[in-house]
Amino acid sequence: MRSLIRRGRSRLEALPVLGPLLASVSAMERVTLAVLGFTALGFYVFVKVADEVMEGDAGALDRSILLALRNPADPSDPLGPPWLEETMRDLTALGGTAVLTLITLLAMVFLLMIRRQHTAWLVGFSVAGGTLLSQALKWGFDRPRPDLVPHGMSVYSQSFPSGHAMLSAVVYLTLGALLARTQPRTRVKVFLLGAAAALTVIVGISRIYLGVHWPTDVLGGWALGAAWAAGCWLVMLWLQRRGGVEGERDVPGNGANGESGLG
Repeated sequence: MRSLIRRGRSRLEALPVLGPLLASVSAMERVTLAVLGFTALGFYVFVKVADEVMEGDAGALDRSILLALRNPADPSDPLGPPWLEETMRDLTALGGTAVLTLITLLAMVFLLMIRRQHTAWLVGFSVAGGTLLSQALKWGFDRPRPDLVPHGMSVYSQSFPSGHAMLSAVVYLTLGALLARTQPRTRVKVFLLGAAAALTVIVGISRIYLGVHWPTDVLGGWALGAAWAAGCWLVMLWLQRRGGVEGERDVPGNGANGESGLG
């Protein structure tokens, strides 16, 4: 994996005009630009989805996907055996407020124990801010929950964006990126980030399967949650360069080269 990345970078740096520019950019700057681009993309996707929702253009697609996951003869019966529906209820809890709060508190305590106080509070701010943003948007859009099929569990708030999808992206992607920075091997970094993304996707799919969210609710939640997590990560990179947040060199077991752990 590392050799493949080096070969790709060498080919880009060999380009006539772009090559010298890339060669002059440091590893930290490349990571910052990548995170900035990812943040912008996430916000763009959310705005596009929100626009479709407000105009009502997503209704036909939402309905077709929800019905495709149900027994054609009985919309109250999700596809698959009974144990699959129960499993989806278990998996959707991974994006619930209680579980995400517990995971966030445990992560903050761990960071405080290894004397990364500023990082711990930044994680707390990221999750708390994402929660407030999710609730404000739900209130603002005020989109009703799906009424096409029976809900597979109780729900108490508005539909767009999906809080489970958004906050699972915020929590799991943030913690996955933090863990990835502690690992020197690229394959381990990829595994950690991939696992965080997989958990986020699983939670979102479970919300659609249980009929408690329209698919566009989940897509909007994924996009905004990923953008929020990336934006907070960008703030952390900026604070690290100013010395306001502990850098990777402060993580026990890492070298003092100061390079970003995402590269």
